[in-house]
Amino acid sequence: MSRAADRLRMMLNHLDRPSFCVASSTSSQHAAYYQPHSFRYTLDNDILSPEQRLSYEENGFIVVKGLVSEEDINRFREMFERICRKEVKIPGLIMMRDVSNNRSEFIPDQKTVSKLQDFQEEPELFRYCTLPQILKYVECFTGPNIMAMHTMLINKPPDTGEKTSRHPMHQDLHYFPFRPADRIVCSWTAMERINRQNGCLVVLPGSHQGILKEHDYPEWEGGVNKMFHGIRDYNPNHPRVHLEMEKGDTVFFHPLLIHGSGMNKTQGFRKAISCHYASSECYYIDVSGTSQENIALEVKGIAERKYGLDNSITFEDTWAVRGRLVQGDRINM
Repeated sequence: MSRAADRLRMMLNHLDRPSFCVASSTSSQHAAYYQPHSFRYTLDNDILSPEQRLSYEENGFIVVKGLVSEEDINRFREMFERICRKEVKIPGLIMMRDVSNNRSEFIPDQKTVSKLQDFQEEPELFRYCTLPQILKYVECFTGPNIMAMHTMLINKPPDTGEKTSRHPMHQDLHYFPFRPADRIVCSWTAMERINRQNGCLVVLPGSHQGILKEHDYPEWEGGVNKMFHGIRDYNPNHPRVHLEMEKGDTVFFHPLLIHGSGMNKTQGFRKAISCHYASSECYYIDVSGTSQENIALEVKGIAERKYGLDNSITFEDTWAVRGRLVQGDRINM
């Protein structure tokens, strides 16, 4: 890790943070890492049913009903509201606002916050990433050594008429400089009933079997939110599935799965909490000269401005300080 990254780590208080490991790997867990040749995207275990395993292999996602309790979700919601009221200060946390509502940035209220990103230093919200009922599914995709790499609580606002509450169709792997893609998975949990009216996720089943496509900001008249890169050349006629979910339902999906979300046409806020996990046996790659170079430069620029760092910080550094071990052994990441 570079000297700039070390400075960034110190600024975010990463050196003194407590361990959140919730389990240790065993020989049997290590054995579960190896999968038969007939399966590419899932690993041998007794958690996924044959139907779930086949569905993920073919479609790139599965939905598990009622996985997270109402009590837990209410606790996450309460902490979100406290953060929005600025009652607590979280190192490294990024509070994002919809581009059509950015004039309200000084009002400490959840109605002005569209997303909390990188909440790994907030113990209550990070507890989501360590829930045993989630990790047992995550292990089906990553193996026993699990890193929590990217955390978000999304508060999709009512659309102002500019259509900026949409999220363009994209692949999450565009943002990640680590591989292999098949050992990365996202868990995304509905914090209330989510449907097409308030902007549920929409996915293109089977698109995870393709390649990482080029992403950039879409050319939308009403503007586009920061970091909302989208694919420009996906097939608009590809079959779509709208993931309508109840409170506590959780979808697990592959980082190459093409997905997005529609406008929130209601007067309420649509909340969800998510974490991207990766096997600690994954490794970082150099994205220079690839289709990911644009997001790498943007992320580096944000880190340099926010923390007063020089340009010696790398895209890899910005991810290394966010990753946290939640199960097993930390190997490469």
